[in-house]
Amino acid sequence: MTSAPPSTPDPLPRPISSSLEAQDVIGHLAEVMDALINIVDQETELVRAGRLREAAKLEPTKSQLARLYVTDATRLRISRPYLAQAVPSVLTALRDRHRNFQGMLQTNLTVLATAHAVSEGIMRGLSQEIARKASPQTYGATGRANAPRPQLGQPLAVSRVS
Repeated sequence: MTSAPPSTPDPLPRPISSSLEAQDVIGHLAEVMDALINIVDQETELVRAGRLREAAKLEPTKSQLARLYVTDATRLRISRPYLAQAVPSVLTALRDRHRNFQGMLQTNLTVLATAHAVSEGIMRGLSQEIARKASPQTYGATGRANAPRPQLGQPLAVSRVS
């Protein structure tokens, strides 16, 4: 389902010094972007479908691809003056592709944020319901029901074992 990252990143990004090296880095970045787009699309669909456990399994590959992407993007950024002179048309195409990539990442982040907010709401509601049931149902001096006291609430534990 997931593919291995195209290769490992350089330890320290260095500027590009030849057009052949520029083609290699741009080609590698394109491979990494393709793989990252594939992984992010899979993650987005799995999270939308509520299959969070499967989506979490994509994280190691996604992290490795993100590291490769940042390394290549950094090399291109520090080599911008050279690239603008040596391969300006490729740089323009790369910028356009990067804009599309940012839009897809924004969709992914929105889906992840929504899933986080929903799960947090469920956990807060469950915690409040447990605290309400655990506290005595009494009335105060005003004749209204007393709110559950936070000190009486039990901690909520979640088991991830299925």
